[in-house]
Amino acid sequence: MSFNDGAELDPSQVQDRRGSGPGRGMKIGGGIGGGIVALILVLLGVNPQVLEDLTGSGQPPAVGPGTTQSGGTRECRTGADADKRLDCRILGTVNSLNSFWPDYLADYNVKYSRPQTVIFSQATDTGCGAATSAVGPFYCPSDRTAYFDPGFFEELVDRFGSSGGPLAQEYVVAHEFGHHIQNMLGDLGRAQEDPQGPQSGAVRVELQADCYAGLWARYASTVKDPDTGQPFLEPLTKQDLADALSAASAVGDDRIQEAATGRVSPEAWTHGSSAQRQKWFSQGYSTGDITKCDTFAVARP
Repeated sequence: MSFNDGAELDPSQVQDRRGSGPGRGMKIGGGIGGGIVALILVLLGVNPQVLEDLTGSGQPPAVGPGTTQSGGTRECRTGADADKRLDCRILGTVNSLNSFWPDYLADYNVKYSRPQTVIFSQATDTGCGAATSAVGPFYCPSDRTAYFDPGFFEELVDRFGSSGGPLAQEYVVAHEFGHHIQNMLGDLGRAQEDPQGPQSGAVRVELQADCYAGLWARYASTVKDPDTGQPFLEPLTKQDLADALSAASAVGDDRIQEAATGRVSPEAWTHGSSAQRQKWFSQGYSTGDITKCDTFAVARP
């Protein structure tokens, strides 16, 4: 989903920590403490154990060329920048999400509180502990912040086989904002009550966040820049939708497990299968109705 060239971006909605040095503490994927383990299992878009298998020793993945620019996100000013640069696309998606959710939730008498967003490189400190690129994008409820390393989006294509289209990347940002909506509505903690298995609370939380991402995608081309009145994004194409479904499939527990170990172990799932993740993104997109995203109300999500 491409941005309208004239849309004005607001860099103040993202904190760019790249170039400020790595966060303190140990690397995710190595000998880490129980608090961080719980955070990863519940909140991240990828299963950490199999991600460690794929990335080797648990070191952060290399950030490839073209993912960052010297001036950081303060140089991201227009939709044209978001179409050219990944970090600007993350910023533009954040702008769109922060414009979409307040009005949408107001119809359900829910007041939206804007989360913080951080772009980092390799490692950073968070309210949930030290984190590295190896864990992928995540939302931390303690500081109500979504974290993104642009290097992950290359991993999504190179290691996990997703398409590289813009909506594949925007879906990831929208999914993490979905966790913020869950945190606001009191559903995020249900993952910790039932942390593993295909019907677990953890899987249902992740699939609901996928549904919320699809819900945003349905309306994204009508969400307007509050300053210009121009929509941030152009209308969705069939290829855009295919890109988003490709990303949802790429981070399915079954697909990642099979790639890492050659077998699928549903009892260890924390985020849902490829088919489940595609199904619930499509549910949000096709219905545009948050009440249809209740993954806890169905016997088999």
